[in-house]
Amino acid sequence: MWTWVAASVRGTSHERTGTRRQDAFRCFSVGNGGTLVAVACDGAGSASRGGEGASLVARRLSLAAEAHLRTSTDLPSDELVGDWVDSVRDLIAAAAERRGLRPRDFATTLVMVVAMPGRTLTVHVGDGAAVGRLTDDGRWVSLSWPENGEFASTTFFVTDDVEVRLRIERTDRDLDRIAVMTDGIERLALDLAGGAPHRPFFQGISEPVAKSAVAGRDGALSRKLAQYLSSDAINARTDDDKTLIVASRRGT
Repeated sequence: MWTWVAASVRGTSHERTGTRRQDAFRCFSVGNGGTLVAVACDGAGSASRGGEGASLVARRLSLAAEAHLRTSTDLPSDELVGDWVDSVRDLIAAAAERRGLRPRDFATTLVMVVAMPGRTLTVHVGDGAAVGRLTDDGRWVSLSWPENGEFASTTFFVTDDVEVRLRIERTDRDLDRIAVMTDGIERLALDLAGGAPHRPFFQGISEPVAKSAVAGRDGALSRKLAQYLSSDAINARTDDDKTLIVASRRGT
């Protein structure tokens, strides 16, 4: 079974302009708690409905994953994941048409992890990242790395025209800790030059989760995580929205 904490806080740039938080997330476990599903989405700041797009994508994809895992002990196939993404793109297109908008007005990134013992699936569009700790040697490794566009501070979105730039990764290495994040904390948590997770960050932030006696979401630790992500020390380094999910398999 998994214990997890999750927090999503509004960035100071959005506070100054009075705009809503653009990030959204979902996290839960199924199969008697043995399979973890974690999703984090970051609505584009340039998109008028980016936050709504993030919420819609996080909700719909997590529901699709939950429905699959209720009836299957296997991870979804790449083809099925592609169908889920196509379906949510269709939903966004329909929502945009009803409002006289364009799908790009709901632009959002996506990072989703589905983890079961010995098998982990990562679904990714755009920036943000997912990392995990190997059970056998305790190393933190990248499950999916941020992908940026041709120009600085640009990336790819679920709503991109013609074809979505969808990345699907799988690993058969057993993981006992997992973290999923939006791009607001990339510079804090990732060695972008070295292409590796910043071990002291993830080791330190996951230790309280590993020691928690709570099965499922630890509400008290989640509130502490939100306070940390909203602290002056963090806001001095990033003014963007920040979303972080940290999970540990119980007994590890």
